[in-house]
Amino acid sequence: MKRRLQGMGMTSRRTRERMISRLRQQGIGNGKVLAVMSEIPRHVFVDEALESRAYEDTALPIGHNQTISQPYIVAKMTALLMQNRALGKVLEIGTGCGYQTAILAKLAEQVYSVERIAPLMKKARDLLWELDIKTVGFKHSDGGWGWPEHAPYDSILAAAAPSEIPEALLQQLAVGGVMVIPIGTETRQELHRITRSEDGFIDEIIEPVTFVPFLSGVSH
Repeated sequence: MKRRLQGMGMTSRRTRERMISRLRQQGIGNGKVLAVMSEIPRHVFVDEALESRAYEDTALPIGHNQTISQPYIVAKMTALLMQNRALGKVLEIGTGCGYQTAILAKLAEQVYSVERIAPLMKKARDLLWELDIKTVGFKHSDGGWGWPEHAPYDSILAAAAPSEIPEALLQQLAVGGVMVIPIGTETRQELHRITRSEDGFIDEIIEPVTFVPFLSGVSH
């Protein structure tokens, strides 16, 4: 694992820096997000056969009909969540391979990550432990339920697209908190940034996106 972490050729630090340079060109200006993304080795979160493509701006398969989001989307969603504020306590819906989880963990006080597919959650948990990232709690559960025991959350990030926002997630967002979530159908989705105020919720539509659908239930 140690040798894999170092990276060589298409997974080297130089390749990672090219990714950061591209993210800047794409309008990502949050220095903290860029610094963490240059530090976290994205190639260890994908199968070795796909390592050489890990720093391309594309989503890649991680098994179980799931994907690791393209670097731009990871950076954009994290930056939207952080805009002029600390992340504080974060709820992540959809652990997936754990890459977005690792980015959040480096920027937040504590991350609570929910994943409905058990083998993905276990693999991500083991990998983050190897990377010495230990401020993440994991739960194998239906993401639509959130994780009420640790609510309210300062930040919520969802990595799958429901047709509408699950009510449980809205209720678990703290006043002043922010949720970033894709909403829509398989043919049309948009990224939303939702801020909870004393009076209700402010919903901003950011840009069109493509995510896997938000499914209910759990898978072993």
